[in-house]
Amino acid sequence: MTAVPLAPARTAFLLRLDPLAKIAAALPAMIALVFVRDLATPGTFLVVAYVLLVCGAPLSARLFVLLGAVVPLAVVVVGLGFAVWVDPSIGGHPVVRIGDWALTDAALSVGFATGLRLAAIMTLAFLGGLTTGGTDLVRALVQHLRVPYRIGYAALAAIRFVPRFGRELEVIRQAHRVRGVGGFAPTRWIRTVVPLLAGAIRHAERVALAMDARAFGAHADRTERRVVPWRRRDTVFVLAFWLLSAAVFVVA
Repeated sequence: MTAVPLAPARTAFLLRLDPLAKIAAALPAMIALVFVRDLATPGTFLVVAYVLLVCGAPLSARLFVLLGAVVPLAVVVVGLGFAVWVDPSIGGHPVVRIGDWALTDAALSVGFATGLRLAAIMTLAFLGGLTTGGTDLVRALVQHLRVPYRIGYAALAAIRFVPRFGRELEVIRQAHRVRGVGGFAPTRWIRTVVPLLAGAIRHAERVALAMDARAFGAHADRTERRVVPWRRRDTVFVLAFWLLSAAVFVVA
């Protein structure tokens, strides 16, 4: 009987890019979008970001919720919110009229242009945010941008405190429920904060001792167990995205 080798699963292409490449590619467009006022430019970048995320990021329920519900809802809420507060003197044809107040098509255009602009900036940030881990980002900053590793890895250790706090908070709440500890919400919060801070201090001391035991910070530089290389595909992706961004701003 001959074994049939299984083809290895292909990794989403955004995961194969350097973390800094995804940030560098989208950052100029994100900055430039702050200064545009039309509907076409942010709408085009929104479509581009959607295509890249759907085709290049791992498909998950969180991604579909963000792209299918959160972003469209944010556009509608921000667009209507800004449209309501637009100066009526800009003119336009009334779409909704309540007494002396009227919501015009010009106000809706201004409001939804703002909503699309914010949504485009947010989805462009998702290119790196949803496909990059904190560890790889810190390694890339240290290796490529020469960020001092003392700062980078200390920040990474601090970021990793957050999920630990969540787990410890759940343990404390379960312990309170087992002991029948109740009371009003402010009282429960105070009873939770004290053991949570105590646990955080103990964990910080253990991390500091572990770093000292490994001579962290004793030398100007350090070797890396895992190197995050800058490859040719990273350069191609950055340049292609910059060219696409320039074309969008020129045409739109």
